[in-house]
Amino acid sequence: MKETIYIFSSGTLKREDNSLVFITEDGQKKHIPVENLKEIFIFGEINLNKRLIEFLSKKEIMISFLNHYGFYVGSFYPREHYNSGFMILKQAQHYIDNEKRIYIAKKIVEGAAKNSLKILRYYKNRGRELDSHILEIEENIVKISKIEEIPRLMQVEGKIKKIYYESFGEIINSTDFKFTKRGKRPPIDRINALISFSNSLIYSIVLKEIYETHLDPRIGYLHSTNFRRFSLNLDIAEIFKPIIGDRTIFSVINKKIIGVKDFEKGLNRVFLSDKGKRKFIEALENRLNETVKLKKIGRNVSYRTLIRMELYKLEKHFLEDEVYEPLIMEW
Repeated sequence: MKETIYIFSSGTLKREDNSLVFITEDGQKKHIPVENLKEIFIFGEINLNKRLIEFLSKKEIMISFLNHYGFYVGSFYPREHYNSGFMILKQAQHYIDNEKRIYIAKKIVEGAAKNSLKILRYYKNRGRELDSHILEIEENIVKISKIEEIPRLMQVEGKIKKIYYESFGEIINSTDFKFTKRGKRPPIDRINALISFSNSLIYSIVLKEIYETHLDPRIGYLHSTNFRRFSLNLDIAEIFKPIIGDRTIFSVINKKIIGVKDFEKGLNRVFLSDKGKRKFIEALENRLNETVKLKKIGRNVSYRTLIRMELYKLEKHFLEDEVYEPLIMEW
């Protein structure tokens, strides 16, 4: 299994022979084998050079940067080894044609909403008072099929997310984690800090999986394609944030894996300490490597594999081999 490494310290990352070495500010060296290395996340202040970048590109290793507060900054995305001009044309056709674009965008919102409902029903069955939240989300899901414009779809998606986030106060069993509303720029409390950090990681994880397909991450459908950023990873992440990210958040809080001491405050914001980030990353990696059985194929697959499979479904949709339907949790 390919490995992801996370670097929190400041120092220098460089190539040494046919491997990598990280040198901390106090001169300590740590060798990093590249044979099974998939991706590097950088949180500290790192020096690197062109020779390293060329080596990472050759080895198809992506490197993502997050700032001190845990926000995604950007990625070095190796040259496209699998990009297909034919597939890019198909992606563009489905973006330019409003009927084709709105179909994909609606399916993404529907998938995210129904996965959110699965989470809420799970906790309702364990005694949480979530009936009103579930009913409101169900009412808004019904509206999705009748929408024909992206701005209107985004409004309904925003409404569903608002209702869903309001349920977090019922789900989380801790007086140290009070949640009233989503506040992300900057995070206004500990739960918002966890949500923002989790989302940043998932965006980058999905981006890496896109890199392993023939798809171009610059062409999204729910999130507009523009000059500033990747957008397909933002689209696909919507489906997986509830079932991977949010479930991890509930787990680390309710099991007391992460507590008050794992957060810091500064500049009117709350954010995870390095220790808190490490704890959350470990829990998220465990979730990504956990397997579930899919009835359709009759075997167990990891959550990380589910992301790749979702992208393959999009490829089939663009090639008109199979109409795209989003992953809805069945376990």
